[in-house]
Amino acid sequence: MKVYRTIEEIRFEIGKLKSAGKKVGFVPTMGALHEGHISLIRKAHEHSDAVVVSIFVNPEQFGPNEDYETYPRELDEDLEKIKEQGVSLVFTPDRTELYDSEKYLKIVINSLNDHMCGASRPGFFEGVLLVVNKLFNIVQPDVALFGQKDIQQFQIISRMVEEFNQNVEMVMVPISRANDGLALSSRNAYLSEQERKIAPGLYRSLTYIEKQVRGGVDTPALMISHQKSELEAKGFKIDYLNMFSLKTLQPVETLAKGEQYILAGAVWLGKTRLIDNILIEL
Repeated sequence: MKVYRTIEEIRFEIGKLKSAGKKVGFVPTMGALHEGHISLIRKAHEHSDAVVVSIFVNPEQFGPNEDYETYPRELDEDLEKIKEQGVSLVFTPDRTELYDSEKYLKIVINSLNDHMCGASRPGFFEGVLLVVNKLFNIVQPDVALFGQKDIQQFQIISRMVEEFNQNVEMVMVPISRANDGLALSSRNAYLSEQERKIAPGLYRSLTYIEKQVRGGVDTPALMISHQKSELEAKGFKIDYLNMFSLKTLQPVETLAKGEQYILAGAVWLGKTRLIDNILIEL
């Protein structure tokens, strides 16, 4: 496994892989790797001949009052975990390698970030698209893998790939969960011992709603409202909990057969923001 910090170096090495006829799989991360990231790497091996992983905490996707400075940075530990997975190349640029001191261009998103995480984190997805667009241009992957936990991110990046005619196959990997159902996240490290015991409540609410919808409920608003109240009673602060169209990422009040939906929620538990979702096709 080779680790590079500069664009010139990583491009040169990937060029050698491509010249040898290798199909390149790419897993972009912000580090603090957990089993969810490892599952992306394993899946990347199924879709490619050589796997490239990037580790970069992207400042452009953090708001002014968010946790950029305190976000977990565990590069040495991350590299050990990656090494065990047979990764070919790791790209670990610093901020100045990817961003100039002044930027004159930006990416604007229409409607796809109006709801879900986009509503409460203005500028977040613009920052995500900026860095992923850069990484795609640098790595030139044949296939890129992202986790379902960040499904709005996956859908928006997929739209960028389509509209910008980027020759990248997008693969979404199912959510990795702890034994009690909690979706794995680097930010779970912020949870206190008591909060960690409560945290799976979000997933339990989602699975309850899912069961009712699959049982025939096609107007789930009242049921969702009840679940919000139950979560709040347990100590959660609700950001959102709702049913959204998989294609448009807009809220949906009445469900229809043959359509695909995202049942998604984001909550605060103490200082920790948790997100989770379930895909539903009727």
